[in-house]
Amino acid sequence: MTTADERFYRARVVQRVDVAPDLWTFRIQPGGHFDFTPGQFATLGLEINGKRIERPYSMVSAPSEDGVEFFLELVPQGMLTPRLYKLQPGDELLMRKIAKGKFTLQTGDSRMNHLLVSTVTGVAPFVSMIRTLAKEWREGRFDGAHRIFLLNGASRPWEFGYKDELTRLSEEMPWLQYVPTISRPWDHAEWQGEIGRADDILRKYADQWGLNPENTHAYLCGHPEMIENSKAILKRRGFVEKGAIKEETYWLLPRHERSAAA
Repeated sequence: MTTADERFYRARVVQRVDVAPDLWTFRIQPGGHFDFTPGQFATLGLEINGKRIERPYSMVSAPSEDGVEFFLELVPQGMLTPRLYKLQPGDELLMRKIAKGKFTLQTGDSRMNHLLVSTVTGVAPFVSMIRTLAKEWREGRFDGAHRIFLLNGASRPWEFGYKDELTRLSEEMPWLQYVPTISRPWDHAEWQGEIGRADDILRKYADQWGLNPENTHAYLCGHPEMIENSKAILKRRGFVEKGAIKEETYWLLPRHERSAAA
């Protein structure tokens, strides 16, 4: 049983899906009204031996969905994820009542293309953005003028928590392009998709899609090495203006304490 004060909801897990031995999704009911913008993160926590342990996690769900969804990686020596990993539907946890973060789509200027580059759980905020736009498209509230180009990297095929959903949406939505890529193809002869790390294929697809600093905002989310490599590539391509590249680096803390968002 968790405890809480006025800053927290006593949230409850309502659904869990194990994607891989160390990757899982879960959906929680916050226990109260919770507003957020796609791309923001929620702060989850547990009371452990009288001490509150908290970490920020990017949300997968769109704001209109029932409950809030997360895509998490187990960090065996971490302070919080091993305990979150044990939670099952019906279990409680703490959730701060206010979402935070500025990792949101920039739609206030003439750049109508949005290049999203992610690794594994770093796809979470991008799924939230895409689900939101897809709903607005179906309802006639989004005209498709803003176009989304998503590169989603992983080591192995089973690390893609949302590949099927994103592939389907890319087939349905004319404004969405989605490319999953794996960096360890030698163990997966069945894999028919792109090969290489997300930053390895960044130049290729930026050229193929005609993305440049004049027409594109870039967003990087996931492993810090991918982010640093991608930033260097994009800067050499002219993405040097302040705000041209937005980033959400996972695992800023030492590995044994790393969180799912920072």
